[in-house]
This record gives sequence, C-alpha cells and structure tokens, in this order.
Amino acid sequence: MIEPGRVAVPAPTAPVSLSGLGGTETTTMVLLPRADGLPDIGWIGLSLAATDVRSLTIPASVETTAWNSWLIGSPVSMLPEHARGYLGRPALLGHRVGPEGPGSDWSTAFGPGAVRCDDRSLVVQATDEAAGLELRFEAEAVQGGGLRLRHLLTNAGTGPYVVDALEVVIPVPTGAGEILDFTGRWARERQPQRRALADGQWVREHRRGMRILDGTGLIVVGTPGFGYGDGEVLGVHLAWSGNHRYAVEQLSSGTAVVRAGELLHPGELVLAEGETYAMPWVHVAASARGLDGLADATHQYVRSLAAHPSPPAPVMFNPWEAVYLDHDLDTLAALVDISARLGAERFVLDDGWFAGRKSLDDGLGDWTPDPAVWPDGLAPLVDRVHEKGMEFGLWWEPEAVNPNSAVYRDHPDWILRTGDRSPVLERNCYLLDLSRKDVRTHLLDAFDRLAAAHPIDFVKWDHNRDHIDGGDSQGSGRPASRRQTLAFRELLDELARRHPGISWESCASGGGRIDLDVLERVQSTWTSDVTDPLSRQPIQHWTAQLAPLEYLGAHVAAPVSHQTGRTSTLDLRAATAFFGQFGVQWDLTKVPVHELDRLACWIGLYKRHRTLLHTGRLTRVELPDGLLAHGVVARDRSEALFSYAQLDEIVPVPPRLRIPGLDPDRTYRASLVTPTDPSVTWDVTGIQASGAALGALGLPGPARAPQSAALVHLRAL
Repeated sequence: MIEPGRVAVPAPTAPVSLSGLGGTETTTMVLLPRADGLPDIGWIGLSLAATDVRSLTIPASVETTAWNSWLIGSPVSMLPEHARGYLGRPALLGHRVGPEGPGSDWSTAFGPGAVRCDDRSLVVQATDEAAGLELRFEAEAVQGGGLRLRHLLTNAGTGPYVVDALEVVIPVPTGAGEILDFTGRWARERQPQRRALADGQWVREHRRGMRILDGTGLIVVGTPGFGYGDGEVLGVHLAWSGNHRYAVEQLSSGTAVVRAGELLHPGELVLAEGETYAMPWVHVAASARGLDGLADATHQYVRSLAAHPSPPAPVMFNPWEAVYLDHDLDTLAALVDISARLGAERFVLDDGWFAGRKSLDDGLGDWTPDPAVWPDGLAPLVDRVHEKGMEFGLWWEPEAVNPNSAVYRDHPDWILRTGDRSPVLERNCYLLDLSRKDVRTHLLDAFDRLAAAHPIDFVKWDHNRDHIDGGDSQGSGRPASRRQTLAFRELLDELARRHPGISWESCASGGGRIDLDVLERVQSTWTSDVTDPLSRQPIQHWTAQLAPLEYLGAHVAAPVSHQTGRTSTLDLRAATAFFGQFGVQWDLTKVPVHELDRLACWIGLYKRHRTLLHTGRLTRVELPDGLLAHGVVARDRSEALFSYAQLDEIVPVPPRLRIPGLDPDRTYRASLVTPTDPSVTWDVTGIQASGAALGALGLPGPARAPQSAALVHLRAL
C-alpha cells in the first residue's frame, strides 16, 4: 500500500485508497494498478470500517487494502477508453485538427502514469504521447465523509484539440439496482423519479445554461427500494451551474457506471497548444442509511464552507407579492413598519426599483433608482429599514437586459448572439455576454455606485432567461455557455470580494440555480417562485436533499396563492415556511389584526427553534401518498422537531409518526409546537417515551383536516 504522504512513481504496484473527512459515514475510493494503462477504480463506496466483511474469506496473499476490490463485479478505469476495450461511452470524446483536417487523436490510450497520495488528496498524472495529451485526475477528501473528483486535460501536441466531452465515471456498487433522479419545471422544481437499472443508458442532458429548472442535479443509485433511512446508496452531483450531462450506463456484461460532466456545444471547447481544461468537480458520497444519510454528508460539507451563513438565519420580508412593480415609498414604508413590528429582521426590495421599470418588458439592465419613483434615491427607504433594526436587501438581475433599456440602446453588441442574428426573446430580454471585460466592468461599476449610495446588506441575484442561441458576442458566434457560466462565477466572486459585508442569494426563476458550486459563494437560495404551501412542501422536501434548510428561502404569502389560485390557512403556510429560511411575502397592510398577531406568534416560534433547524440532521419519514413528514434531530440527539403535513384528503386512521435518529436509551417528552388551531386534533403534549420506542412505534398520528400541518418538538429529559 502507498502510505499517506508518500509518492509512487511512475505507477503504484499495490492498491491506493482515499477516504472522506469526518462524517457519520465515510466514503472510500480504491484505485487498483494496471501495468498497461490507467488505474482502475476497484471500489467507491462505504469504507470497510462501515461494512460487515466478517463473512469474506480473503487469501493471505491479498493485502487488506485490496479487500474492497472484491466487493465490485468489474473494476472500471478511472478514464474508460475505447482503446483499452471499454465498449460503453468513452469518458473522453475529442479529436485534433491537424494538417490533414479534423479527426486525428480521437482514440486515447493513456499510460500508467504517476500517483501521489496523502490523507486529503489523490492525484494521478498520465500521458498519451501518440495523441499529444496529458491527463491529471484529482480526488479530494471533503468534510461530511464524501469525495470530490475531476479530470484536467492538457493539449501537449501540435495543433488545436477539440474536446467534445470529458466525464468522471463512477462504478456502481454491487447490489445497486435502482436509480433516483429529479425533474421539474418553473414552480415545480426537483420532483423525484425512479427506475430500475437496466442495460443501456439513462441520460439526463441540460442545455438551458444557468437556469436549471428541469435538470436532475443529482443521481442516486442504490439497492432496490432504498428509502429515506434505509438502503445502500451512492449519490453523484456535478458542482456546476451550467449545461451538464448525467448518465447511468449498464453494459450487457453487467458493468454499470454513473457518469457526470459538462455538456459542451459543438466546437465550444477547443484547446490551443499547451492549454488545459479543468472540468467541474463531481461530488460522490455513499451511505448505508438511505437518502437521509446522503443528505447528511452533503449538509456537513456545505456547513464547512467559508461562505456558509453565520447563524441565525434572519426572518425576511419581501414585498414582491404585495406590490409587484408598483413601488410607492409610503406603501413600502408602511410594510417596513408592520414587518418590523412582527419580528422581521431583513427587508428586501424586489424587482421594480430601477430606471424605466414600468413593466417586465422595460428597464432591465439600467441599475439606477428610477427618478420618477425615487427622486431622492433609495435612501429614504433604506434609512427607514435600518431605523427599524432590519437589514436592507435589494433584487437585481445583472445577466439580462431588455431591448427597451438605455444599456441595450447604447450597446446592442453586448448580448450573446450567434452570427448576425439576435436570439429569440425570452421574458422579453436578452443575455449580456459576461465574458466581455467591458460588460463586467459596467456591472461592477453600477453595483459599486449603488452600494456607495445605499448601505446594502443582502442581494437577491436573479436570473430568468435560458441560454438559447447564446453565441460569443465578439465576432465568432461560437457557443458561449461555458464561458458565460465561468464569467458569472468570476463576477459574483469579485463583488463578494469588494463588498464583504453583503450576503448573497441565488435565484433563477425560483430554484433554478442551486448546486454545490454556487453554494460555495452564496448564503441563501430562493427555493421556488411558487409560494402555495401545497406546492412548496414537496419542493422543499426534495431540495433539502442537497441544500441545508438554512439556505432554503421559504415565505408566508397571501391566503389565496398568486400562482395557483388555491386557498390555504395561515398555519399551513407558516408551518411550511418553518422548515427553511423563514420569510413573509404578503401585503400586510390588508391583513386583519388577529392574523398579524398569529403571524407574529409563528415568527417567534421560528426564532426559538431556528438554531436546531439549521444545525440538526435532516430526517424524513416514509408515509403514504398525501402525507409528508420531515424534521431535524440535534447532533447530540438532545431534541428534535418534526412536521406532519396532511396535504391530501382525510385519512381515516392517520399513520403513526415514527421519529428516527433519537438516542434509544434516553427518554423524550413531546409537545405540540403549532399555535392553537381548530383543525388540529393531536393530543401529543406530555407524552414521554424512549428514543427506541419513538423510532419503532412513534407518536399517534394526528386526526387532521386536509391541507394542514402540525409541528411536534421532542426534548430529552
């Protein structure tokens, strides 16, 4: 075995392993040497410390570190190649444009290479001298027990090399037979779907650029029937906010892999001589505790990031559904006063504040306060917000521009376009080419002026347009989606560097930009544009598979949903917003006093429990369709908080609510958290039981009206 910190050159002669950092469960990758090529991934999954191997009989000649390779049917190369006999899709697709034209060096055969390994990283470097290519495979251990992997490809030959695809390929562990991924659309993000693992490829491709409403974002493979708390699962996530391709591939031989990488348009990535392409990181985690085990690994990773928001997550008020584009200082000032009195801690001025914004067709891109509405700038409102002890936040959408705007009239050449034609209008706007230095300078200067004139604490960064026909604006018209995604990252990073006191929220037509790359940079996400609680419950339930609850913007809106027209009670709306970053988006000037008092009660309850909500372990409960239960258990298992939602019709005998994850040897006391609600019949307050009993038997199910929810708190005695 290669001991941590030592280097093997040119190739290892024994298995090399890397395991994740910390975490309740640890994911391990084992590389097996090959004399004729790149190492194989012999195993990627739970480490042997978490696997019962007592039944294995291992010959004395087999080293302990190679045991994991016995647990997978067919090891797979870290870069499957056609030249080495892999009959599925090669991990690298590309070709060189040489003196005789395109098409040479299309089939690679990388040599064994050199391996460097320590307790936090593993690097393999290899060369295909005939093809003129150098490959670097990097694996890093991350907090939460998972790993992240990527390839870097360098053109070391003569002439340009066209990269059509480069993917990380992960072998599927033995016993996995089911796939879970996600689909969605606007106001219905992250809907799960399952299918059996079978021969062929299950492919999910995304070409919308940075508005990922229908992309999967995550592939999970596991033992058939895996659930929230049971089953052996492996999760794969591409940390990238742009076009992507995920696939699960099973060959007729039985070899099965998960693959992930950027989706590149034709000719989008051409490496000049000496140029290197670094693909996005692919995160991999394994769990023997089902989907909640995977979520816990990811949440621990995100909570370890430098950008993770400092607790507590503030209660937010956003007047969008109260006023939309009709901005009036007196109305907004009244909303400031009422929201502050109810306990809000952040006031966010949404779309409509900038020059010429009479409708969604006008003004986008002109980032100065509209003098017709704000003759004194935003200062009167900002001062009012700060006087009330709240943070001030502002909406902007820097990537887009309306044709009816000053910036477009002055710079029509700044938009992404293919050739001489303009792309189709979507939401009556185009996209600015962020890869241009003059465009980024314009946006940086515009925001710097805003921040200098108005103390800004929070920015809701929105993005509402797909990358349709998005070519380079500077003459070539070549595909620009990848460059645009990198430039978005660069712009956000530079703004965060210039304005370190500002918190940033990722929004893209709702929850269209939530991935581990953007979560390295922001402190909040807008989960969905739909605020109807019946729609929101499953969206938040599944978005939490990746993002911790403290990132999930969740607002109490009007009784009649502005998106669906459905009527819901305040208690259902508030109980839904409870399991996220609680906010309000409602015309409070028209709300009866008794409803305001009840909303203030909910805000007080949220503040009392938000530390638990935003530090605990996500735990979800299997229930029949129409019922949804989820909660958090404190890391030290001293308390827990759960929601039991009746989304559909009345259930004659409500299922019991099991509470997994508690200390089996401690006794807990239950109490109903929900304010007194005539629709609630759930007499659980005062019940005492052991953690073992609550996990196995649970609490009696509540007799509830349809479209209602109740919260229960458990504290160890």
